[in-house]
Amino acid sequence: MVTGTVKRVECKPYDDQVMGTSGLRKKVAVVQQPHYIPAFVSAIFDTLKDITSGALIVAGDGRYYNREAIGFVLGEAAARHVPKVVMPRSGMASTPAVSLMIRNRNYVRHEKVFAGFILTASHNPAGPKADFGFKVNQPNGGPALKEITDAIYARSKTVTSYEIAEWDSAVDIDTVGTQTLCVQQGADRWEMVLEIIDPVEEYLQMCRDNFDFPLLRSFLAESHLRVLVDSLNAVTGLYTHRIFCDELGLPAAVCRNNVPKDDFGGLHADPNLVYAKALVDLMYSGEYDFGCAFDGDGDRNMILGNKFFVTPSDSLAVLTANNQKIRYFREHGFKGVARSMPTSAAVDKVVQEMHMPFFETPTGWKFFGNVMDAGTLSLCGEESFGTGSDLIREKDGIWAALAWLSVLAETNRGRDLAKERVLGVQDVVEAHWAKYGRNYYSRYDYENVDSDKANAMMAFLRDHLADLKTQHGLAVADDFEYHDPVDKSVTQHQGIRLVYPDGTRIIFRLSGTGSVGATIRVYFDKYERDATKLNLDTAVALKDLIASALAWSRIEEFTGRNAPTVIT
Repeated sequence: MVTGTVKRVECKPYDDQVMGTSGLRKKVAVVQQPHYIPAFVSAIFDTLKDITSGALIVAGDGRYYNREAIGFVLGEAAARHVPKVVMPRSGMASTPAVSLMIRNRNYVRHEKVFAGFILTASHNPAGPKADFGFKVNQPNGGPALKEITDAIYARSKTVTSYEIAEWDSAVDIDTVGTQTLCVQQGADRWEMVLEIIDPVEEYLQMCRDNFDFPLLRSFLAESHLRVLVDSLNAVTGLYTHRIFCDELGLPAAVCRNNVPKDDFGGLHADPNLVYAKALVDLMYSGEYDFGCAFDGDGDRNMILGNKFFVTPSDSLAVLTANNQKIRYFREHGFKGVARSMPTSAAVDKVVQEMHMPFFETPTGWKFFGNVMDAGTLSLCGEESFGTGSDLIREKDGIWAALAWLSVLAETNRGRDLAKERVLGVQDVVEAHWAKYGRNYYSRYDYENVDSDKANAMMAFLRDHLADLKTQHGLAVADDFEYHDPVDKSVTQHQGIRLVYPDGTRIIFRLSGTGSVGATIRVYFDKYERDATKLNLDTAVALKDLIASALAWSRIEEFTGRNAPTVIT
């Protein structure tokens, strides 16, 4: 039996451990500072409730410094009398899989999980000179609400010591099974159970239960759909072969970059047109019919067809319109849909026709969770390549890919695929545009901008909202404010909205997912109903709108940048 002796460690408080949109994001060099992670973990334990009467789930996306941080968490959990820690093998699991673990244990098995710690910086780069992250999930499986993260931050600024168990031998986190760790402090002795589980099986069973795997398998076999699945050397590589090859019968070659690496093999595991360019180039070669990519922790997705890119906004709209082609929604009903405010209004047209509940929220998956818990929301999405259902309380990249394959399979059901052309991704999207119209949509990211300059630009826009509305005939010019329909909380300053009478929108907001500086994001959304104008180049369709936005904001003057870092 491994034994740990608790010791008290003196430290200095850190004043930079503020949690953004989805947790703490810092450069590895920052979190490697003496006591940085242990002090932060101590602040979390000081803030959470019931830590001695339930289990803690701990997992990460396998990026550099993952195992070291897990070691700190285990040592402090033991010192705090946490009775049980559940961890996937080697401490690696996708963020949606962790959400599922929490929910299964709290709502299906009726065990008690008081929190999940997920060690991830999501889509940010990994490696010794890159980023590390740490987020806390609630008992419902979703990200901690602002009131919790604010309390953690407040406590982090006062931590001057912490207690941690130092083990007499290495704790095995690589072998599935249950072990008991003995902990002692002076004359006191107690035990902590460490359960190591398979990181894939529980998530795989959820997929089997909620998608029609026999249909997908037969469709893929009969259609000879040429598929590529790119994990970008991140954590979804644990799952992709089991799901797409073993379960759905695709050849092993469809799974690209499916060996997780602590630096993502030098790739930037952000599934967009810029950072997943190798996949994009293959899809635009015309040799493949369906492509998908996932980010570092598996919660984001990108969907592509043959020479065709699906914007995340269109993806949400198409899945909403075709929700009955997805087994889970057929069997359990479809309650409503939500999007983040910066996401294009493409789904709004579907909602209006289908007369279903609709919610517009700030960016951040935690805002969807409240509405899901109230039983009024089934599907939600963000323009930042996030899509998910109420099965869990996180966005889910693999779920989105399986949902799209389900739509394709049902769309082609009953057709003689030996004789007829397979209706693919582009066919589905263009049929959607023909029915509902098209929202031309793009996002400009200005990354690692000096924070003071970014805030100055946003302040400038806020000061001139009234003038912009009057001078340019806008219907809306405001700083988005969200009133939660469930808990009645109010969340302010969520992005500058400039909206024309026809619904065309320009949005400015600062992202909270970076590790240094600020990221300014500018969103462009223009609705087109004219059937002759549904296949324009996006840059052409949005040219005038983009020019107006850049001029009004004086973004080059404030940032010194004459072009965005990334365009999606």
